[in-house]
Amino acid sequence: MERKRLPDYLKRGIIDTDKTRLVRSILKDKCLNTVCEAARCPNKAECYAKNTATFLILGNICTRNCRFCNIEGGKPLLPDRREPYKVAQAIKELGLKYAVITSVTRDDLPLQGADIFAGVIIETRKLIPDIKIEVLTPDFEGIDDLADIVIDAKPDVFNHNIETVKKLYAKARPLANYERSLNLLRHIKERDKKMITKTGLMVGLGETFEELYETFKDIKSVNCDIVTVGQYMQPSKKHLEVVKYYTEDDFIIVQDLAHKAGIKHIVASGLVRSSYKAFETFESV
Repeated sequence: MERKRLPDYLKRGIIDTDKTRLVRSILKDKCLNTVCEAARCPNKAECYAKNTATFLILGNICTRNCRFCNIEGGKPLLPDRREPYKVAQAIKELGLKYAVITSVTRDDLPLQGADIFAGVIIETRKLIPDIKIEVLTPDFEGIDDLADIVIDAKPDVFNHNIETVKKLYAKARPLANYERSLNLLRHIKERDKKMITKTGLMVGLGETFEELYETFKDIKSVNCDIVTVGQYMQPSKKHLEVVKYYTEDDFIIVQDLAHKAGIKHIVASGLVRSSYKAFETFESV
């Protein structure tokens, strides 16, 4: 089957300025990873230009094999125990008011990286007490005690991405589980009713509008506050092919379906990613 061409509205130009070079320099100096680079995010130049980045902790090799993701799978290195301090220092040097922290999945570790997430939150608040912090975590294999380590460190937003509709999990996320991800979002609210929860989906993998609506209803059932929806773009030929490129009108339908399901805060368009304009979305809540 012929590979679908990327529509013009999804193409982003290269931005190289003093600010983007500063962000890269700080990250390189502290030997830090970003999901912006590892996942080939189309918005990285725009975010770098605004002195922001989504920090990727726990290395850059994942223990899962999601077929949509550009992050390499395999056997990771041991975590850097100084990483929380290094991330905190980078956030301070960048002058961020809102920081997003995510990670590869580390099923190989006893605490699956939950302690490192908590450490980043704690160390960052020591340096910048009024910082707003969003975490985007793996599912911790459904172990509530591990999620609690992160919840109890009090991030301002706890994000865990559903990624796609239930029907496509076996194809797109063979080592993940739809119900497990929903249960994590449910547990966060049960543990801390005041914590803002968030999740994200990709579209274009072969889902239907009806399946999206059912997913939105499931998300609403666990009291999730924010939902982001963006277009899936194939990172390479070895990844899942794009079944459909959504138009701007399609994304209006997606927003309407989310509102119909009871979702109050929905951000949906082609270039939306879970951490794109995260501060603005947080402020809207």
